[in-house]
Amino acid sequence: MKFFLVPIAFVGACASAGVDPAHMGIGPVPAVQKLFAHTGLSAGDIDLVELNEAFAAQSIACVRGLGFDMARVNVNGGAIALGHPLGASGARIVVTLLHEMQRRDAKRGIASLCVGVGQGLATLFERT
Repeated sequence: MKFFLVPIAFVGACASAGVDPAHMGIGPVPAVQKLFAHTGLSAGDIDLVELNEAFAAQSIACVRGLGFDMARVNVNGGAIALGHPLGASGARIVVTLLHEMQRRDAKRGIASLCVGVGQGLATLFERT
């Protein structure tokens, strides 16, 4: 059955990483670095970033650790402003990113999560 749906974007690459649990919250840094190493991209190649905000200091540490331009990060507000739904943060971040990429005609975006006890996830989304 055909639904005639047009994809908003596709997954370009994914990466996961972890840090010592004592440094919980910065797991996205090595995850995004791993993603960049795999794809050959850098922070300057990314149009938009949705970074999970467990709390403000954690978000700032990740942005600084990755060298992202704050004007491209959580452009509609992050989890502190929009909500941090338990078990649904990943879906919220991805949907927010994809719709903003579509609205701005952005080509590349990263959705990144810090996950309990030092884990980090990063997914690159690309539009053609």
